[in-house]
Amino acid sequence: MENTLHIGLIREEKTPHDNRVAFSPRQCQWIMQHYPHVKITVQPASYRCFTDAEYSRAGITLAEDLSHCQILLGIKEVPADKLIPGKTYLFFSHTKKKQPHNKKMLQTILEKDITLVDYECLVHEDGQRILGFGFFAGVVGAHNGLQAYGKKTGLFSFKPVHACHDFQELITHYFGVKLPPLKIVATGSGRVAAGILEIMGLLGIKYITPEEFLMNQYAYPVYTQLKAGELYLRKSDKTYSRDDFHAHPEAYECRFLPFVTASDILMNGIYWEQRIAPLFTWADIAKDNFRIQVIADITDDTNGSVPCNIDDSTIEDPVYGVDRISRQKTAPYLPGTIDMMCVSNLPNELPRDASQYFGDQLMKYVFEDLLRPDSQLINNATIVKAGKLTPKFDYLEDYAR
Repeated sequence: MENTLHIGLIREEKTPHDNRVAFSPRQCQWIMQHYPHVKITVQPASYRCFTDAEYSRAGITLAEDLSHCQILLGIKEVPADKLIPGKTYLFFSHTKKKQPHNKKMLQTILEKDITLVDYECLVHEDGQRILGFGFFAGVVGAHNGLQAYGKKTGLFSFKPVHACHDFQELITHYFGVKLPPLKIVATGSGRVAAGILEIMGLLGIKYITPEEFLMNQYAYPVYTQLKAGELYLRKSDKTYSRDDFHAHPEAYECRFLPFVTASDILMNGIYWEQRIAPLFTWADIAKDNFRIQVIADITDDTNGSVPCNIDDSTIEDPVYGVDRISRQKTAPYLPGTIDMMCVSNLPNELPRDASQYFGDQLMKYVFEDLLRPDSQLINNATIVKAGKLTPKFDYLEDYAR
């Protein structure tokens, strides 16, 4: 039994409590069947999307004390006072950009000789992130955007995603829903966009090329998708190169403007950072021909690619209005305003499916590396090793002291 590797699934202690988990009961069961030397223990939690009873029924041990585990898996940041010395932790630490609110946590990780592997830093050889919840953010965000449009216009109604047990129940809810003619523009080409397109497919909303979308009206609901290469062109020669765009985004102009006069709903799934031009400006919003009534800002960058994202909203209260002239926040669903859906934790509305999807990626691409003594994949994502910043992340030295 000396070689048994004990893995613990920790309870999410950051408030508000997250209801997701790294592995579902069935995934834990599968791992222990296929890797007999691995034992998984789950810390009990009343708010987790899979109940303690579901783990027990799958034959997984529940225990408050995880001090026997070498590796601990969570989702969100772990409060400093909950960190167990000498352990290896995997979670989204939100420290690599020196986020001020996580400084104390990183300091404690160093003090307690902990090893921190950040999910966000686990990447394929081409640099694409392995793990993320973007697909279900896209699914929920697209649903919420349509739900807001239905409420604003009074033309149809959807039930909230969080009222559904899982994705399957949500899909069943779509049977028989007839949407009015409306035009949706979706931005992006990553996981979030894949989630948006999933909802478009389930609702039978027809894809139209960007050129046709701008020119024509339709008697049924349609959408178009704008990827980065269609949205951004270099100012000098009107071309697009992914590597060049990520290196010099300020050299690119945004080509979104024609779509503000042709779309009813914007579903925003595009990557954004400070140097990237916004999709449109406040001056554009104030014009009479600005047709967009609802914006589902799924990437949710406040004052980012969508300037009228002026505040975060919540799962319970997902939509607020914005006055197009005064730029002030209003109640939702008023005539003449833009309704904004800016929820930062959308996957929490479908936590069972989001957790299952996350665990699946973890099992396929990361788990075997986690069992190896010296995996390059894991080393590249290790911010702290046994209480010391790794060379790749030593730029965090001043932040962590």
